[in-house]
Amino acid sequence: MPSNQTPLGARPARFRRERVLIVGCGDVGGRVAGLLRSKVRLLALTSSAARVGALRAHGVVPLQGNLDDRASVRRLSGLATRVVHLAPPAPQGAADARTRTLMQTLRQRAVPRAVVYGSTSGVYGDCGGAWVNETRAVMPATARAQRRVDAELAIRHFGRASGVRTSILRIPGIYAADREGGTPRERLRKGLPALQSEEDVYTNHIHADDLARACCVALWRAAPQRVYNVCDDSDMQMGDYFDLAADLFGLPRPPRISRLQAAQQLSPLQMSFMRESRRLHNVRMKRELGLRLRYPTVRNGLL
Repeated sequence: MPSNQTPLGARPARFRRERVLIVGCGDVGGRVAGLLRSKVRLLALTSSAARVGALRAHGVVPLQGNLDDRASVRRLSGLATRVVHLAPPAPQGAADARTRTLMQTLRQRAVPRAVVYGSTSGVYGDCGGAWVNETRAVMPATARAQRRVDAELAIRHFGRASGVRTSILRIPGIYAADREGGTPRERLRKGLPALQSEEDVYTNHIHADDLARACCVALWRAAPQRVYNVCDDSDMQMGDYFDLAADLFGLPRPPRISRLQAAQQLSPLQMSFMRESRRLHNVRMKRELGLRLRYPTVRNGLL
């Protein structure tokens, strides 16, 4: 984290304050801003004119632009000393042109000291419920995961070519009671089914507040060109997660059905999350970033 031990050289005092650019300032980006607001000068890229006022009200300097329009983001070059990139790829294609545009823009002038990219644990693909650490080869099974792999490659290339300390956070399911759709409450109220235990998948979670904290500490503590699984300590199948949430919310547990029945009742998107099973190791996150989770399990976070 920023302190008087990380000065910006011998420049005049008015220029010494770190400038952090948040690209993709949605729910998690807003939480990152809340943590850093009193410590750094904050900037955020937004493609929505309607969000300008809200960003300013939260102490963030809004920069209007769109990663789908390279000319609109040219002024980002040289503005920030550190960058948090949380913008999702475009919904189509195998490549992430947005991340490539951002990396090319950052190279035009003085490069930042560090870039943190929020990727997805989906890049690992289906691991059959095995424990997974950051050395496992990626095997993306969906187009959205393939775009994330492409984004990771662009981040790594930028780091190696420029000397910027880049880091990649591989993120599983994000939850929080104060996040839109951040708990399975509505799913449970609709009575949507879960897979029977013998066909169920292992799933991983991270509370939105802990994820924001991970983004912040990675800006200063992450090792160069390093990947981190950012998840809590929970070790449970998806259906067990829904059962736990139902018990905590005082709602009926979901009915358990076979995978064949689920394919007939659930949407293709819902089924896509039931085709991949893995359990993420978070040892590197704890040891290297020194992150102590405020919500070490989903039980802690859903209460």
